This record gives sequence, C-alpha cells and structure tokens, in this order.
Amino acid sequence: MNAPQLQFDTVAVHAGREDLAALGVHALPIDLSSTNPLPGIEAGGLSYEAMANGGTPTAEGGSVYARLWNPTVARFESALARLEHAEAAVAFSSGMAAMTAAILAGGTGRHIVAVRPLYGGTDHLLSSGLLGTETQFCAAEEVAGAIRSDTAMVVLETPANPTLDLADIGSVVEAAQGVPVLVDNTFATPVLQNPIDFGASMVLHSATKYLGGHGDVVAGVIACGEESAAALRRVRAVTGGLLHPLGAYLLHRGLTTLPIRVRAQQATAQRVAAWLARHPGVARVHYPGLDGDEQGLLGRQMRGTGAMVSVDLRGGFEQAAHVTSAVRLFTHAVSLGGVDSLVQHPAALTHRPVAADARPADSLVRLSIGLEAAEDLIADLDQALTPPMSTTAGARGAARPAAA
Repeated sequence: MNAPQLQFDTVAVHAGREDLAALGVHALPIDLSSTNPLPGIEAGGLSYEAMANGGTPTAEGGSVYARLWNPTVARFESALARLEHAEAAVAFSSGMAAMTAAILAGGTGRHIVAVRPLYGGTDHLLSSGLLGTETQFCAAEEVAGAIRSDTAMVVLETPANPTLDLADIGSVVEAAQGVPVLVDNTFATPVLQNPIDFGASMVLHSATKYLGGHGDVVAGVIACGEESAAALRRVRAVTGGLLHPLGAYLLHRGLTTLPIRVRAQQATAQRVAAWLARHPGVARVHYPGLDGDEQGLLGRQMRGTGAMVSVDLRGGFEQAAHVTSAVRLFTHAVSLGGVDSLVQHPAALTHRPVAADARPADSLVRLSIGLEAAEDLIADLDQALTPPMSTTAGARGAARPAAA
C-alpha cells in the first residue's frame, strides 16, 4: 500500500505492523529479551558498533542487547514517524529523556532559544543549565533577534502548556535562519498538527499523554529526519534511555484509537470551554479559537482545537484550590491526554520550578478533557465552581505561598 494515499485513520491502525504477517501473528508481539544470541563474534560486534553509533542492527549480527535496540520499540517508532510525516522516530523512557537527548545531540552549539510558555519540566531543564547549555527565553516574534552564531536549537511548544497559546511554526522556522526547530506537539498530537510540514526539524511528544491515552505508560518520542534520528539513537544507546518494550507495545496499541479519542475529547472540550466562558466565576478561558484566531492558524496549521482547556478563576488561588479539591468526576492529578478527565494547578505543580516572572498565574487551573459525557463534566465543574467562600475575597489578594 502507498502510505501517502491512505487516510490518517487508516495509517494509525496499520502503520508499524508490516512484518506481522511474515511472523505469523495478528496482534502486536512483545519482545522482552534483554539480550540476544550472537551468530558470531565479528558479526555481533559489527552490529553492536552500528547501533552504538546511532544505526540499526545488521541482518547478520542481530540486535545484540536491549539497551541498543528492540523490535517492539522499533515498530512503534515506525508508526509514529508515518503519522508525523517524518523519515524516522526515536522513542525514549520519558518525554524529558527525549528532550535531554535532543539537547545532547545538538552538536557543538550550546546556545538554545526557547519560546515561552513551555511545559514546566522543559523550562526547568533549559533554565538550569544542567546540560551545559545557555538558554535565551523569548516570545515567538522575538526568535530572529535571539539567534546567535552558536545557537544549536529553537524550542517551541504549540499549543503551549498551560495557556494554550498558538505560534506560527512556519514563521518561527523562518526566523530561526536555518537553526533546527524542535516543536513539542504533545497537546495537538499528529491528529491535529504535523509540524514537519511547516519546516520543523524535530517533533517531540510526551507519549505518556495522548499517544498512550490510558494513563498507564511513561514515554517520550521524537519524530525527525534520519540524520537527526541517528544522532538521537547514539545518545540513547550511550545513556540507556531506551523505552521499555512493554511501554512501546501499549503506545503502539494506543495509536490505533488516537484519532477517535482526540476528536471525541475535542468535541467535549469545545462544549466545556464554551460553558466556562459564560460562568460568572471564570475570568478567562484559554482555548484555541474561543477569542478568535488572529494568526489564522486554525485550519491552516491546526486541524482542530484540541482537548485541553485552561481557566483563570476570579477568586484567584483560593478558588483554584477549592475547585481542584471539590471536583468529583475530574481527578486532581498532573499529566493529561487520558480517557478520563484531569484537573491541576500548574503554578503549584508542573510549572512550580519555572521562574516567577514566567510562571502561570495563581488563578489558572488546567483541565484535560477525557471521554466522559460533556453534560456530566459540566455539572461537576458547576458544583465545584460554587465555593463556600466569597470569590471577591480571593480576588482581593489570596495567593499561594511562594514556591521553594
């Protein structure tokens, strides 16, 4: 079958399964071997060398050792690459392991330009300088002025975590002046956006989220060109960041329902966002398209609005604390993208390590909309948004204690 002629939903079901018939199986197999028999010293050694330097196993030498390569992981990588219109993909033990590998594989340049807002873990890694990098944070329209001769990478997340800000990927790529642009596509997923189509060099996913979709696997993956993939695989082999094959199996299985889940969750999120926009306890709803689309990105860059919703509450931190503890259907927990709905307070949790001047507002609460009925989720939010205290008291200055 010619992949470009197939619809996205068909690719989601069939990608990465091309070798199953030859294996005589229908369901995805899981190879849990930590080590593999060697056909001979020289053949095994050459295969080991190839994988340690970012390649794939040789037919003669086999896969040798699971830190270097695993067929279950490779099938998932193949599937995700096709969904992201990439030449290859490289899977890691977490999204942060993937981000770390991207930085380490970035060559001699140690300067990074990062567009805020970003996921708090990424922001923390970049601002800490832990990997020997220097990061300049800026807005999307400031990228061109931030590029230096030693800039190795531009990091962008759109829609951004947690404010759902949208950025024009093509404009950022142009402003980067040839510097590779990594786009975190976790919120949009390949169902709604393909950054490589707009010039991005690498597309990162916290695969823990929508790709898995069931809250039972932690993983990261980067879709990219083959040259970048080789550099990433080399870092992964040396640092031991390979995704466990059971996780790869769960992710690959999750891809088959990804289009259905994302579209259904999006439809519910649109109803929840519209309802929240009319609620007197809500100061602002952050949701793509709700306040217009001045950049014209919806329909041109994104094929939908997604299933993440953030709200600024009029009662500030006090009301946010009440809502997160008063919900009954929503689970108060970090992470997102699963079949059940979650709520969390980014400033106190996922974005706590972010610099104070870039941290989300204390009034902001983030919702990950699941597959429950919209009416039930709205009813749950309605009762949770009725606090036992006056919201005006929180608005006069209630705030959480300063982060450590």
